[in-house]
Amino acid sequence: MKNKYVFGGFIIVVFLGLMAYLFTQSNIKYESNFATVMKENKTVRATGSWLRDKSYTIDKDNRTFSFYMTDDHGNQMKVVYNGTIPNNFESAKSVVVTGQYQNGYFHANSILTKCPSKYESQSAKDVKTSGI
Repeated sequence: MKNKYVFGGFIIVVFLGLMAYLFTQSNIKYESNFATVMKENKTVRATGSWLRDKSYTIDKDNRTFSFYMTDDHGNQMKVVYNGTIPNNFESAKSVVVTGQYQNGYFHANSILTKCPSKYESQSAKDVKTSGI
């Protein structure tokens, strides 16, 4: 009977340890300063905007997409993503990339784009027509 309790307690301790480990691995912080992103040795989410002055490149042979981002402080960073260009990338207002900075550029695992809202242009029209 005592062996059941010891075994059950062991299973609970292992389960709690595994859950704590998985929680720490999924805790990814957002960074809007690329200087900080470049110093991190773990996965981060970097927010910024696509630097339109430097065009993006698509390498179909290696299935990579690369572009340059800029943050609010004017820092620039090259991003390389193993995948295809997101559908709404060219009209994106801001970009969020998840990955790590290594070997002089950001290796992105995923790209999220924030496009201008259809309601922003509507509210601007309302202000112009209302005479405010």
